[in-house]
Amino acid sequence: MATRALDARTRRYDPAETRQRVLEAANLLFSTKGFAATGTADIARAADVSEGSIFYHFGSKKNLLVDIGRMYGERMIAVMQGDDALEDLEPGMMISRCIDFAVEHREWETLTGEVCIEGKPHQMMAADAEPFYHASRAVTCDWVAKQMAAALGKRSVSGVDIPVAATLTYAVVGEAIDAIIGTADPVRRAAVVAETIRFVRAACGYSPA
Repeated sequence: MATRALDARTRRYDPAETRQRVLEAANLLFSTKGFAATGTADIARAADVSEGSIFYHFGSKKNLLVDIGRMYGERMIAVMQGDDALEDLEPGMMISRCIDFAVEHREWETLTGEVCIEGKPHQMMAADAEPFYHASRAVTCDWVAKQMAAALGKRSVSGVDIPVAATLTYAVVGEAIDAIIGTADPVRRAAVVAETIRFVRAACGYSPA
């Protein structure tokens, strides 16, 4: 019995587990209550940790947004890659998977704009979400650049400035996601996806075959 209790305490205070619980709790609260309306005490209660442990692991509430953004990017990357090797992926596969993920996981959307808190509208500052977006963008662009290098190398495609192409691809796909989320018309959505894939393929020297 004593051993089981000790094991439970060890699991409870595992640093990696504690960090993950805090991230998940903060992600949920920021996306439902809003960043400004969520305090570290709220996060601590939701994660079942001490408030001090949040500052120990993350330093500040804003730093949590950095790790949440990175976590969001890493989850998107996992969906884009799936079970495929980097060199076997191409824009048609990645963009379709990425858009499906973004449409399904829209919690990031409430980090800016008007959200409803306790029945009252609350306008968040765009600056509040900057750490989230910068971190998500950095980790995603880095992975896209690695994927492009592997895939273009396999296809012997040269003359592509990969870091620039990765950054532009991120921007183009981001605009496509905004357009898709902004319309309920399935025909329009399909057209946006198809044109985004065609555009990125052409820009990066891919052939649909």
